Amino acid sequence: MSIPPNSELEALRPALVRFAVLQLRNDAAAEDVVQETLMAVLEKPNSFAGQSSLRTYVTGILKHKILDAMRSNRREVQFDGAVDGFDGNDRQSDADFIDALFRPDGHVVDMPRRWGDPDAALEQKDFFRTLEVCLEKLPPKTARIFMMREWLEMDTADICMELQISSSNAWVMLYRARLQLRECLDLNWFGRKN
Repeated sequence: MSIPPNSELEALRPALVRFAVLQLRNDAAAEDVVQETLMAVLEKPNSFAGQSSLRTYVTGILKHKILDAMRSNRREVQFDGAVDGFDGNDRQSDADFIDALFRPDGHVVDMPRRWGDPDAALEQKDFFRTLEVCLEKLPPKTARIFMMREWLEMDTADICMELQISSSNAWVMLYRARLQLRECLDLNWFGRKN
C-alpha cells in the first residue's frame, strides 16, 4: 500500500502543527518538524503499510521528529530557569478545582460515571476528536507535560530537565491534567452516552 493523495496529508497538517507547537513552544520549530514529517512520508510512500490509519502513521513519525528537536534544543539552548506559566497564578484555580472534587473526609464528591467498554471507545474516531478538544482546554503547560509523558512517553527526569521543574511539580501537574481530562471526557464523551 502507498500513501494516499497529498490532499489527505494536507488535511492532517493543522492538527500536526497544533501538537508540535504545544510541545516545542516555537511556531517556526513546529512548522519545521511538521515539514520534516511530511517530507519523510512523501519520500518513502511505500513505507505506509496501511496497518493503521494515515493519521496514526504520520503522527508516529511526528513524535520522533519532535523528540529529536527537543534533544537538539536541549544541547543548543540553556534555560534561564524561568518557565512561562509557572508563576503561581494558575495554582489557586487548580487547587480550587481539585478541592471541589473531594469531600472534607477525602472521598470523591461524585463517583465517575461508568465509562462502558474503554477498548470499544478507543476504536471510535470521535473519541480522539473529543480528547483533542479536552487537551486544548487544559492550560498550555499542563497539556504539554501530559503529552510529553503520555504520548511522547518521556521519562519524568527528561520532562523535568526539559521544563526545568522538580519531579514533585511534574507529578502534581500530571495529576491535575488527568483529573481535568477525566472531567472533560466524562462530560463530553462518556456522559453523552448515558
